[in-house]
Amino acid sequence: MSETTNFSVRMDKQVKQESESLFKELGMNLTTAINVFLRQAIRSGGFPFSVKMEQPNAETFLALRESDELLKSKTTKRYADVEEALRELKR
Repeated sequence: MSETTNFSVRMDKQVKQESESLFKELGMNLTTAINVFLRQAIRSGGFPFSVKMEQPNAETFLALRESDELLKSKTTKRYADVEEALRELKR
């Protein structure tokens, strides 16, 4: 067996608890899970999964564009508050 060493990691308490629970269901502790991650990172030469910013799908992108257009339009009905908008919906 190779020589081992210790290291400390600071993390959110809730993240640690949820991680420990998840990995326990998978039959391992957090230390083993971290070792699996690090070994996979070494094998793949980077993160063993894609790390990127979330991009909206096509439907969400179109909805966002439509909302921007509605906000810019001078013909879009405006409301003073939520109650006024809800009254309009109930008509």
